[in-house]
Amino acid sequence: MRWKCTVAYDGTQFEGWQSQPSRNTVQDFIERRLKVIFEKKTTIHGSGRTDSGVHARGQVFHFDGEWQHGSETLLKALRTGFPETIQVYKAEIVPDDFHARFSAVGKRYIYQYHEGRADPFGIRWYWSTGNRRLNIEPMNVAASLLTGKRDFTSFSANPKDDRKDDPVKDLRVLKIQRQENKVFLSAEADGFMYRMVRSLAGCLFDVGIGKLNPDQIPQILESLCRTNLVQTAPAEGLFLDEVWY
Repeated sequence: MRWKCTVAYDGTQFEGWQSQPSRNTVQDFIERRLKVIFEKKTTIHGSGRTDSGVHARGQVFHFDGEWQHGSETLLKALRTGFPETIQVYKAEIVPDDFHARFSAVGKRYIYQYHEGRADPFGIRWYWSTGNRRLNIEPMNVAASLLTGKRDFTSFSANPKDDRKDDPVKDLRVLKIQRQENKVFLSAEADGFMYRMVRSLAGCLFDVGIGKLNPDQIPQILESLCRTNLVQTAPAEGLFLDEVWY
């Protein structure tokens, strides 16, 4: 039986999604719980990796395991034994050819900025801008120049394991909205390269504070080279919001 699960987590205390020798990742905690439930090692496969400190509202993973007590009972079993910052909130049986990563057709990420200093209860979920206010009009102009099917090599970073990824992505939505002193960046695409969203968020931040001009965006894209014109936004502001199949 193949199970598809959806999990939310606050990534502040974890060393990312993917299993590490430290065993302090979201995947490690989930696999330890599954070992208790199924009484054997059970490997999960996520829709993608999230870095240390990155959060998720809708991370998806799958695993194979024989369970005859129904999805609600499995869900209850999965909801115990975790830190309070991890919650599996959906479990369902899927066809054997379903794969959390390779069956995905799109993802949405949200990046959150807080103008000024975020309070102690929100600092772990926002990039605090200090005394810098963001002008979202040029940010949205720059975002419009980034949408579409493009080579995003200039907005990627090479992972330590040198994992290869197709740099051509269809960035369907990239928009910025304001709610009082909070600014939200929404990015939807058929896939994302390593640290691509944080790179887009960092670049658009620089546009918002006037350090970059929207007219420079085509030049950055066409260079197909990562330069210091593109900064990587801090991990704490990023959420994997939803995965589509």
